[in-house]
This record gives sequence, C-alpha cells and structure tokens, in this order.
Amino acid sequence: MHITMKRFFIGASLFLLGLSTIQAQKKSELIEQNQELKFKLDSISKMVSTSQRNEKLADQRSDEYQSQVTELQDANATLMKNLNSFAALSSQNSENINKTMAALERKEKQLKGVTDAVASNDSTAVVILTNAKQVLGENAKVGVTEGSVVISEKLDFFFTDGVGINPSSESRTWIENVAKVANANPKSVITVASLNITGEMNIALQQATAIASILIKDFGVNGERIVAVGQDGGLRESLQIKFQPDYKAFYDMAKGDAKN
Repeated sequence: MHITMKRFFIGASLFLLGLSTIQAQKKSELIEQNQELKFKLDSISKMVSTSQRNEKLADQRSDEYQSQVTELQDANATLMKNLNSFAALSSQNSENINKTMAALERKEKQLKGVTDAVASNDSTAVVILTNAKQVLGENAKVGVTEGSVVISEKLDFFFTDGVGINPSSESRTWIENVAKVANANPKSVITVASLNITGEMNIALQQATAIASILIKDFGVNGERIVAVGQDGGLRESLQIKFQPDYKAFYDMAKGDAKN
C-alpha cells in the first residue's frame, strides 16, 4: 500500500507538472497572440489616423479648390461683363465715329461746293472781262473790283453835260455792246449805277434807270438781273455797269447745304 500511494503521488505530480507546463505554454501563446493583436491594432489605428488626416487634407483641398472655382467663376463673370460693356462702348464709339465721318463728309461736300462756286465766280469774272475787251475794244474802261467786272464811261457820254435823263443816240452802240456781254453771261447780276457830283440822287437814279431800260427793252437783257441805282460820285461823274456773281443764289445754295 505504501508503494501504491507513492506511485499515486508520483503520477499526480507528473500530471500537475504536465498540466502546469501546458498552462505555461498556453499563457505564452496568449501573450504572444495578444502582442500580435496589439501590433495589428496599432497598425490599424495608425492607418485610420492616416486616413483621417488624408481625409481632412482632402476636405481642405476640396474647400480650397471650390473657393478657387468660385473665384474663377466670379472673375469670369466680371470679365464677361467688362467684355459686354466694352463691346457696347466699342459699338457706340463706332457709331459715333461713323456719324462724325458722315458729318465730315457732308461738310467736305459743302466746302467743295463753296470752293467750286467761288472758283466758278472767279472763272466767270475772267470770261466777262475777256468778252468785254473783245466787244468794247482794248481801250474800253473795264476792270475787276472785289470779284466784280466793272465797265464804266463818262456820264456826259450818255447825257449832255452829264444832266438830263435821255441817253444820246451815240451811246446806243456802247449800250448794245454791253448788252451783248450781258446776254453772253446770263448767270451774272448787273448793277447800272449813275454817279454824279451834284448830289441829286433822284436824277442819278433816273439816268441809271434809263440805261437799264434800253438794255432790257431794246437789247433783250433779262430785267430780273438788272438793278438801277444812283450814287454820289464824289469828285468824279461816270456811269458804271457792274457784273457780279449771283450772291443770293450762292448764299441760298450754301444755306441749303448747311441744312443737309
């Protein structure tokens, strides 16, 4: 029995020792597994933390990008507005320039019309002067004053001693030749002026009217072109027939051009 108990105790001791060894081995494995799990947990935590940081950075960048997009959209809207304003202003400027150019073109045509008219008047004066010299002779008293051609003769050539209102028969040839010049230049206006030294303007006017009547009635000069006047000749008596441009028609033309 003693031997049996001893064997029992030995077997129990071996069992307990084995059991203790097994438990020690399991505890070691558990510790190792726990460390491994802890390592994995730390790794996962780091990954989560990194992901969170990246997500936060992504959100920040997204906000920045959105802010930049908004700024670009605002800048683009402002640019489009400015472009539209510039286009409208450019169109207005273009319209104003076109109006100005049209106005300048009209003014240029008006000035050309005036220039052409002045040149035409100067040319007409030369033609009348030439005609008068040809018809009345080189010794005729013909001159140009302020653009007008003036044909003159002594007053007593027409009226005895420069008085009376009935022209002499000798003067009719001279008057006829003046009528030829007048009819050859139908656009000019004619002024018949009697200049005396007595101051009797009524007689001077009657004398000028008598010469004008002969031009009209006897030699076919258009009466609407002729004006008769009496003037104070100062110290010299004479009868003058002045051919001048039709200033009224000229001014009417200029006024008409200015209205257009």
